[in-house]
Amino acid sequence: MPSRGGRPEDGAGLVPAESWTLHKEELSSKIKEQKVVVDELSNLKKNRKVYRQQQNSNIFFLAERTEMLSESKNILDELRKEYQEIENSEKTKIKK
Repeated sequence: MPSRGGRPEDGAGLVPAESWTLHKEELSSKIKEQKVVVDELSNLKKNRKVYRQQQNSNIFFLAERTEMLSESKNILDELRKEYQEIENSEKTKIKK
């Protein structure tokens, strides 16, 4: 499938508005998903077991609940930051 423009971190230069919108919607979806993960981990009883899925695999490993919660919150913060950067860049383009 041909690329329709790069993401800002790719250093591809100007990105079409359609690609920005698509990336923004994708980020919004990931943020909602991550919020659910954080809420679920936050509401678990302390004695419940949590498993982490091995990337690109169907293998799961036992993990620390507090560690997973902390990591999930960090991921959520990063997604929100990236989303905010897109919002700010769109506002900057509109002002010009």
